[in-house]
Amino acid sequence: MLELAPLLVSAMILGLLGGGHCIGMCGGLMGALTLAIPPEQRARRFRLLLAYNLGRILSYTAAGLLIGLAGWAVASGPAAMVLRVIAALLLITMGLYLAGWWSGLTRIEALGRGLWRHIQPVAGKLLPVSSLPRALLLGALWGWLPCGLVYSTLLWAASQGSASESALLMLAFGLGTWPVLLATGLAAERLTALLRKRGIRITGGVLVILFGIWTLPGPHQHWLMGH
Repeated sequence: MLELAPLLVSAMILGLLGGGHCIGMCGGLMGALTLAIPPEQRARRFRLLLAYNLGRILSYTAAGLLIGLAGWAVASGPAAMVLRVIAALLLITMGLYLAGWWSGLTRIEALGRGLWRHIQPVAGKLLPVSSLPRALLLGALWGWLPCGLVYSTLLWAASQGSASESALLMLAFGLGTWPVLLATGLAAERLTALLRKRGIRITGGVLVILFGIWTLPGPHQHWLMGH
């Protein structure tokens, strides 16, 4: 577990740095879910928002476990190297998107829209949200919303070659996204405005790009470890 700690911290930071993207992708949905809470339940709003996000993070963890099984299956073959390269390239693409330099990531997100079209009507039947279990289930469905940041992180987690590690990394990633989306649901304008600032977005994007370069297999990893 100690060896996994740096990767868990990295996954959490990746989720936090992707906060600007989360606001763009899920901020409107989070606001809609908040408004969907009946007036008589407003006193429980914070707990319902926690349940939304817990369901979403559990979906990320489940997806990490499933795709981690695929990563484990190819861990000892040449496909493992290919998976790691694709994961690194997606992370670099994510960084470019966060920094506002290239929006090619939106094409990747389009791949998941077919699945979301089937999930969305089911999610709609859970509104209005009147209980914690209902909010948890709605959040779990929301976790399958097409998102390039999630896809990039999933492939990176799968490239570790272990289903359990992949699930833990996606859990840590989900926890990293939690503060931003929870604050969005509570209308924390200062935090959301801060994450939308160009300087913050560029800084986050550059860090994700560097993380993607680090993920690429090659001699540069040994050089960086030595420095």
